[in-house]
Order: sequence, then structure tokens, then C-alpha cells
Amino acid sequence: MLDIQFIRDNPQLVKEKSAQKGYQVSVDQLLEIDGQRKTRIIQIDELRRRRNEQANQLKNQRPSEEQITVGRQIKDELSQLEADLKLIDEQFDKLLKAIPNMPHDDVPVGATEDENVVARQVGQKRSFDFKVKTHWELAEAKDLIDKERATKVAGSRFAYIKGGLVELQFAIIQFVMRTLADETILQKLIDENGLNIPAKPFVPVLPPAMIKTPVYDAMDRLEPRDERYKVGSDEDDLWLQGSAEHTLGSMYLGEIIPEDQLPIRYVGYLTSFRREAGTYGKDTEGIIRMHQFDKLEMEVFSTPETGLDEHKLLCALQEYLVQQLDLPYQVLQKCTADIGKPNARGIDIETWMPGQDKYRETHTADYMTDYQARRLKTRLRRMPKSLNKVVAVDEYSAPTAGIELVHTNDATAFALGRIMVAIMENYQTASGDILIPEVLKPYLAGKTQI
Repeated sequence: MLDIQFIRDNPQLVKEKSAQKGYQVSVDQLLEIDGQRKTRIIQIDELRRRRNEQANQLKNQRPSEEQITVGRQIKDELSQLEADLKLIDEQFDKLLKAIPNMPHDDVPVGATEDENVVARQVGQKRSFDFKVKTHWELAEAKDLIDKERATKVAGSRFAYIKGGLVELQFAIIQFVMRTLADETILQKLIDENGLNIPAKPFVPVLPPAMIKTPVYDAMDRLEPRDERYKVGSDEDDLWLQGSAEHTLGSMYLGEIIPEDQLPIRYVGYLTSFRREAGTYGKDTEGIIRMHQFDKLEMEVFSTPETGLDEHKLLCALQEYLVQQLDLPYQVLQKCTADIGKPNARGIDIETWMPGQDKYRETHTADYMTDYQARRLKTRLRRMPKSLNKVVAVDEYSAPTAGIELVHTNDATAFALGRIMVAIMENYQTASGDILIPEVLKPYLAGKTQI
């Protein structure tokens, strides 16, 4: 969520920027309740001071009737004010959480995703001297995808992935892990993009597949809930995550990270789940839009001054990975209506799918500034380099000098199903075989085709 002081100082800007993202927010009501909240806090602090003062006066002596009466009055007033503050806090939190992150200055203003801007197109589309097939036609001929049997077992939008396609997926995983651990590649991309950040490798992580409701809500990724899968009973209080960044980005919940440990860069591999509500009849063939899918997701925790550079590095890495597979693609700068509530900036990559004769989204990169970190209470300590212990803090820790909120970024390395679709359709042959991209051959024991 946004800093309340920023909203106090810039109410009109917050209204305008929120409207650009499609949110009609109650800034005036929030500020009115904010004023009531500050008044109640002052009143409560004053009553607590009087209560403590009276307690000190009565040490080692019996109170008079008048003092007892005054003490009861203070107790009753304090109890009522604290109850009032609790209700005010609930209203305050609800209104504050409803305000989206402010879009970065370079984000195009648009009312729908149709107003996203194509920044560039990269790569040459292949020419085929035969009628190209869709990935599901190719997969059916080679028994690589079985949705019919998966439907019997789990319902629609599930699939058995089989044979060479499984080998291809694990080759892609190895390729990504090696790339993101290669400081030479990272430094090259940092230099090419003029970034002022270190070439620190990404650490591979297998994160939890489930997340608690308060944590999911703090990430601001729980809504819309009809897209999510609730697990078990309300007592379990767990959801299946919709992408690895949901449990990677919340990893340092309630912690203070020393500045010299930043940036922290992770690449998480996880099977993820989405209901795909509202997509009835869309992409029913093949594996473009599934309830269950595997993803490699990048997550970065950084200082505020390097957050945007980290975002640009993630975008550069996404392009590098697609380029290494020799796939044509286009880069979209997402408009205000499409970047998402917690995001300040968003970039998509759409990869060319010749079997479908169009570009399809395969990557997204999101820069959240400190919006997620504020509710997660994920902070950094500006401190001497010799101190490097991560300190856990409770919810009510008072602000400390040198403590700031971290900035967070997440970005797709590969949505494995979608990038395999792109490989299948771009690398198909007239005989229906699927050639292996050159960069993946070392991970497939010399195999050249599926």
C-alpha cells in the first residue's frame, strides 16, 4: 500500500493516478478518517499519561475515594476511545489498501490493454514451405500432450505432458538456472543497459506452493479470489499460489535486511494454479491457458535507489533468454490500466506463434517499488558493512533511524508451457518433427529433435 504521508501531501495526484489505472478511490474520506485517527491517538496517549501519572502518585499509599473515581473515569474513557480507534483503524486500513500503487512517469496512459504500446519487435519470423501446424496438432501426432485422459482424472484445462516434451521442459530449466548464475552474462547485460547494479547471481529456490490468507493479501495478489484455489477448510487458511513470486516475494515478511545483503535475487521454480475464471471458450485447445502450469519466476529485493535498474535488468534478461532460443518476439510497455494494482511499471514480452499466426504473451515483468514491502514490513537497515545478520521484527516495532522499506521486482523467466508452445510451432518441420533450439542441445544429450 502507499505511504499515508504521500497521500496527505498529494491527494489530487493520487486521485488522478488511481483513475488512470481504473480505480475510483475515496481519498477525501480516507484523509477525513486519518484525521479522526490522529485525534483518537492523541486522546488515548493523553489518558495513558494521566493513568501512569496517577499510578506513580499512588505508589505505596492507599487511594482516596476521589482518586478511585478519577481512575475509573480514566479507565472507562480509555476503553471507549480504544474501541473507537479499533473501528476507525479498520475503516482506515480498508480505504488505504484500496488505493493502487502510482504508475511510473513513463507508463503510457490507457483505459484498456488495447492501449499497451509495442516498444519494439525483435527477430525474423520463419518462412515455411509447408502448411504450419498448431502446437496441439503437432503434439497429438506425437502423443506429447494428453488432455482427454487428464480431463477424466482432473477435469478441463489439465493435461498429461509426455515424452520428449518433458525432456524439453527440464532442459529449459537447466538452461535458465545456468544463465542466471552466470556473472559474465549478467555483467554484459548490465553494461549494455547502463545500469548501476552488481552482477550478483540469482539463487535457485523451490518455494512453498501454498500461502496463508493474510500474507497473500499483504502481497496484494489474492484478488480476484475467483482466480485462486482455496485449500481445505477455513481452519487451514491456505491458498494454492498462482505464481512463484507470491511465496518468494513474501519470504522476508516482518524482517529487516542489512543493506549490504542487497540485492537479493532469486529464481523460483514452482507448479502454479489458477482457475482461469471468465475464460470459458478461450484457448481450449493445447496448453496455452491451463489450471496447472509450471513457471520459472525471478524475484528481486533491492534498495529504493536501485529498484528501477533491477527492473530493467529483469527485462533485459527476459529478452536475452528468448533471443537465445532464437524466437521472434515483441516487447510491450503496459499502459496504466493493465499494469496491475500493486505495480508501478509493467513490461510484457509476446512471442511469435506461427501456428496461431499471432504474438502471444509469454513474459511479464513487474516493478512494485515499496508498495508490497509496506504491508509485508520487509525493510532494510542502512548499516556498517560488518553487520550482516537478518533481524526478525514484530508487527508493532517502532520506526528506527536508518530503517527503510525495500523495493521489490518480479518477472517471468519462462512460463514453461507457453515457451514450449513457441518452440514447437517455430521449430516444426514438414514431417511434423520438432527441432531442438541450439542452446538447449547440451542439456538433451545431443538430441536434435522431438
